[in-house]
Amino acid sequence: MMQILEALILTLFLFGVLSLGVSVAVTLIIVGIAGLVVLTTAPLGPVISTAVWGSTTSWTLAALPLFIWMGEILFRTRLSQDMFAGLTPWVNRLPGGLLHVNNVGSGIFAAVSGSSAVTAATIGRISLPELRSRGYPDRLAVGTLAGAATLGFLIPPSIPLIVYGVGAEVSIARLFIAGLVPAAIILLSFMVLTGIWAALRSDMPKESEAFGIRAKLMALVYLLPVVTLMIVVIGSIYAGWATPTESAAVGVLGALILSAATGSLTRKGLVESMFGAARTTCMIGFIVAGAQVMTVMFAYTKIPINLANFVASLDLHPYVFILVLTFFYLLIGCILEGISIMVLSAAIFVPVVSQMGFDLIWFGIYLVIMIELALITPPIGFNLFVIQQISKRDIFFVAVAALPFFAVLLAVTAIITIWPETVLWLPDRMMSRD
Repeated sequence: MMQILEALILTLFLFGVLSLGVSVAVTLIIVGIAGLVVLTTAPLGPVISTAVWGSTTSWTLAALPLFIWMGEILFRTRLSQDMFAGLTPWVNRLPGGLLHVNNVGSGIFAAVSGSSAVTAATIGRISLPELRSRGYPDRLAVGTLAGAATLGFLIPPSIPLIVYGVGAEVSIARLFIAGLVPAAIILLSFMVLTGIWAALRSDMPKESEAFGIRAKLMALVYLLPVVTLMIVVIGSIYAGWATPTESAAVGVLGALILSAATGSLTRKGLVESMFGAARTTCMIGFIVAGAQVMTVMFAYTKIPINLANFVASLDLHPYVFILVLTFFYLLIGCILEGISIMVLSAAIFVPVVSQMGFDLIWFGIYLVIMIELALITPPIGFNLFVIQQISKRDIFFVAVAALPFFAVLLAVTAIITIWPETVLWLPDRMMSRD
């Protein structure tokens, strides 16, 4: 019981420091050091230096800056314009019309960027002006973009899945494969929702232009570069030809070739992409290092293990446990961004969910969906701020527009909880268990 009280005090201390405006990484280090000093006799200097060094020199983590750089390069290409031109003939006659460019375009770009924010910014800067010029309601245009852009964190190569895989010590390749079926379910659900939502409105424009099969096939030329890159990067992992780190290097090379071929590769753009990747990588690396300090503190205090045993002793039904955990993530999603939620979960909840009998690959996908919910949860939802800047609408408007897609993500969370095989079937078929 004493360790439950210690865990509660540390949690309150964590949120208290965050409420002062201290960055997440620094907060994690402060709480980790405080726990080590007050609750253990561990030698502070050697423990912290070893923890930070070990967390930031993992070979697996080397994929992170490469995938981030690939997304930064592609962000500066004509990719979004080409995708709009390539998708238009295929979706314009569907219920919802060109709103599906946001859905399908985000799904495609997510597969080569690994970032939800980059997906939102890249697709939104082209689709929103075009949809507005054609008379599409702003609420639908903004809502579909906010919802679909969250796929950047679930469709491989996912940056949060890499961070989780390193923290939870599970196969990143298996995590990538496990994200495919849930991502497909979410994307199809978003498209169905978009069609129903559009059908219920009387102010939707009618797309009268009909494209023949020849025009549709010609439009695929615009999609060929990004689809080829997607197949090379992700397919090499699934086929077992390359590790995630090796495929990330191939992805960077492909992005450079693609940007050069489209005339988008300039000296300024290349430098900006490198600086952008360096800033994002340093931010994530700092958070990972801070989380590792807290993880080591927990290892010395044995708080997660005792917490896991305590939760197991309650004999909760697994569905009740996940329901409580979901409410917890919805709460902290209002004040923390996605990577921070991921590293905290890997440090605190992995022993608990493992003790409860949940598969850690499944839990990684569940966590990413929770992060996707956090991306469109006010007041900290990062995608809301990105889309607010693009759309020039207030944050409340964007949050309300994203609400139906928030509900879809919750529904998919229920689906993968009731039927975990939707997550585990594909990696079990494609790879032997690590």
